[in-house]
Amino acid sequence: MLILVFLLIGMGFYSCTKNSSKPPKVSLIFDTDFGADYDDVGAMAVLQALADSGRVDILATIASTKYKNVAAVLNVFNTYFKRPDIPIGVPTGNALNDRDWQGWSDTLIAKYPHSVIKNSDVLDAVELYRKILAVQPDTSVTIVTIGFLTNLSDLLQSEPDKYSPLSGKELVAQKVKLLVSMAGAFPNGKEFNVYKDTVSSKYAYENWPAKIVFSGYEIGERIKTGYTLIHNANIANSPVKDVFRICMPKAKEDSLGRMSWDQTAVLIGVLGTNGFFEFKKGKIHINTNGSNTWTDDPNGKHSYVVQKMKVQDITKYIENLMMHQPLSKE
Repeated sequence: MLILVFLLIGMGFYSCTKNSSKPPKVSLIFDTDFGADYDDVGAMAVLQALADSGRVDILATIASTKYKNVAAVLNVFNTYFKRPDIPIGVPTGNALNDRDWQGWSDTLIAKYPHSVIKNSDVLDAVELYRKILAVQPDTSVTIVTIGFLTNLSDLLQSEPDKYSPLSGKELVAQKVKLLVSMAGAFPNGKEFNVYKDTVSSKYAYENWPAKIVFSGYEIGERIKTGYTLIHNANIANSPVKDVFRICMPKAKEDSLGRMSWDQTAVLIGVLGTNGFFEFKKGKIHINTNGSNTWTDDPNGKHSYVVQKMKVQDITKYIENLMMHQPLSKE
């Protein structure tokens, strides 16, 4: 029964009684290394499905990598899900250039409509952060980062500009209520998103003024999605299906689905942890080699999650959201 309740909530069906009301819509910025791995695509699909259910307002989709296709391919997905005007940001300064080694972004750009052609067509990532945050109500914004911490480190160190007289850290403190980060391995370990830009990771986590929730490597590692999606004959001309169809056969370990690290962070950012995960509060520590350790503290501003829902149930839940088809906006 609990699983059914969560599935209905996730797909946007609500019980309308005198004693119930819709949960408040989450205002969310999506920060992604869109291309370095393809679970980011699954996360985008989950986010767009939850937006169609009325649970989230997507304020921006921002890349933390700057390979040449990243702005265009983000626009492909926003356009496919009938939200072509979602702002896109790409870092223009010192940032990683990791791209999709399977080549799926080239396929999607050739096949699907998009109005953004090159990275220079969109704003710098930090500029877009500042522009968006400046006009939001105080303590109203959730940021979900499923990639490198480059943008968030740079945002914290940004100076007052035409959008706000506040420094980056002051702006975050005023406008952001929660950061959800797919990063780290808990309680101790070494994880890709952290060590690829260790300097930025360390700075961001040590200086972030709001709460942080981590969905660690060990969570998504056990949740494999995509198999049902690519075998669903009712889904055609879908960039989500195309990416998983292209990528899954290229890695032996993905034969039954790709590990779903990034989708879990989106779930937490939009729906919270109840039913899915439980919290461990404390503080993360980033070492100079990119590994992390953890100190338990019941009053800590950092938390990492541990599995609560059965893996097979959350796998089905996420894959159902990934198979969501765009709603007509007419």
